[in-house]
Amino acid sequence: QVQLVESGGGLVQAGGSLRLSCAASGRTFSSYAMGWFRQAPGKEREFVATISWSGGSTYYADSVKGRFTISRDNAKKTVYLQMNSLKPEDTAVYYCAAREGYVIGSRSPFQYDYWGQGTQVTVSS
Repeated sequence: QVQLVESGGGLVQAGGSLRLSCAASGRTFSSYAMGWFRQAPGKEREFVATISWSGGSTYYADSVKGRFTISRDNAKKTVYLQMNSLKPEDTAVYYCAAREGYVIGSRSPFQYDYWGQGTQVTVSS
């Protein structure tokens, strides 16, 4: 069983930056692919970024490519999402998710086994 706790959300002006963190419990964090998703009011949860269990593969949604960077520190059992050049349309609750089994990440939320509670990111214009 894995518990995920996100932090780092907040209010920022357009063009600013935030770094989200997702701390995991459990002994097998290094075997999980990790993903970040977001959900804006009235919209479905959407894929943002994912990183493989080894950190060797990363994938991004087209809407964030070149602005966001996902990374992980297996010793700290933490995955990060560095968000630069933020736009008002990035406003959402951001969730991290874990996928078991030494796999690469996935763009589908249905492929993930564990979820955090989410952290709010608000970008003002």
